[in-house]
Amino acid sequence: MATITGFYKDNEGSVIDKDPEATLSYQIDWSDWLPSGDEISSSSWTVETITDDEDNLTTTGNTNTTTNSTVTLSGGTSGNIYKVYNTIVTLNSLTERRFFRVKIKDRTL
Repeated sequence: MATITGFYKDNEGSVIDKDPEATLSYQIDWSDWLPSGDEISSSSWTVETITDDEDNLTTTGNTNTTTNSTVTLSGGTSGNIYKVYNTIVTLNSLTERRFFRVKIKDRTL
């Protein structure tokens, strides 16, 4: 199973809070899921858009190593919850997808 850090779990899965003005990176560690000797060949990220949202959450970049996939996210409308999907393909042509949710809320000190 893939693991993610800095997230909390609720009854629907993994979620993390983000301020609408923040641009932050999030990572999934696939090492526990990858078969022995296999590694990530490619990784892509998508965000499920919300209809009529003036400032949808967007990906502004992504990278991956042989076991981790990282995305940078910006924007989002306070009060909205977005699903962020990561799809990987391994050197052995296995394909897997996971998602987490990003809850947008104004943060204060």
